[in-house]
Amino acid sequence: MAVPFSELQKINPSSVIELFSLELFANIHGSAYTYRFHAGINDVGSGLQNITWDGDEYQKFPIEVEGFEYNAESGSPPRPTITVSNLLGGITAILLGVNEATPGNDLTGAKLTRIRTLVRYIDAVNFEGGTNPFGTPDTTAKLPDEIYYVARKISETRDAVQFEMAAVFDLAGVRAPKRQCNANLCPWIYKGSECGYSGTKYFDENDKAVTGSGLDVCGKRLSSCQIRFGSNNELPFGGFPGIGAFNG
Repeated sequence: MAVPFSELQKINPSSVIELFSLELFANIHGSAYTYRFHAGINDVGSGLQNITWDGDEYQKFPIEVEGFEYNAESGSPPRPTITVSNLLGGITAILLGVNEATPGNDLTGAKLTRIRTLVRYIDAVNFEGGTNPFGTPDTTAKLPDEIYYVARKISETRDAVQFEMAAVFDLAGVRAPKRQCNANLCPWIYKGSECGYSGTKYFDENDKAVTGSGLDVCGKRLSSCQIRFGSNNELPFGGFPGIGAFNG
């Protein structure tokens, strides 16, 4: 991805284009579908048209998105809000469709991607005559995508529906990093690719020798590695398999 810093640093850079995609998941929402939209204020033609980016069409839609700024003082990640017009009941219809498959979901867990580029880099099909008059289209020239997930529905009226977004590591019940490192506890699957043990020494979960592979169970301790591999063997990761987990 080529971040267009040189263009942004110009005295008069081309306009910033802000696009959004909202991805639903079949296991959560009953269907896998992606909505693509923009707020209708981008400087392309009249600003009231759909925008094509990287071959995908983003529909103009009356939305307001705010709260992407990071707060250096609190150190907490942003929790943007997205307010969507519901005058024709379109969002309520989407929610009803989601709720029919997963009652009460309200789009929770849907993935929102914020895409920002400049008008000089968007697809030529957006302009009359099929030529971008501002520059050469380049779908790799964009700022890093910002990804959030719907944390909850704040409100729903006949006029608008508002959602609160959260970063993936800011969702309830999610820890970072996902693989926790614990002292003297190996996280690897016994005899899996990370474990790497393929020998014929068999032990039970208490590190006692057993006669066959059917009774072979790893105790998930450093001592369980040592009796299988030998205390002085040179192994991957600078020691015994899972040594990083044992040391925390």
